[in-house]
Amino acid sequence: MAKFDFEKAMERLEQIVEDLESGKLGLDESIKVFEEGVDLSKKCHKKLTEAETKVKQLIKNEDGEFELNLFEEDEKE
Repeated sequence: MAKFDFEKAMERLEQIVEDLESGKLGLDESIKVFEEGVDLSKKCHKKLTEAETKVKQLIKNEDGEFELNLFEEDEKE
């Protein structure tokens, strides 16, 4: 199975939106492209969920219990 490329999938989704909005596709082709877009959207959502899980970390609170927090990057001005 080929490795999923998130950036390429997002580029393809943008192209799909442009194609569908153009009105130049026939009905059958529009349905086919729409289905491809839905599939890519699901894969991108899954990839983002996996990335979110990776940046979560367990930290010990003041009571000595562990809690799950999102990793927060320091904001630089």
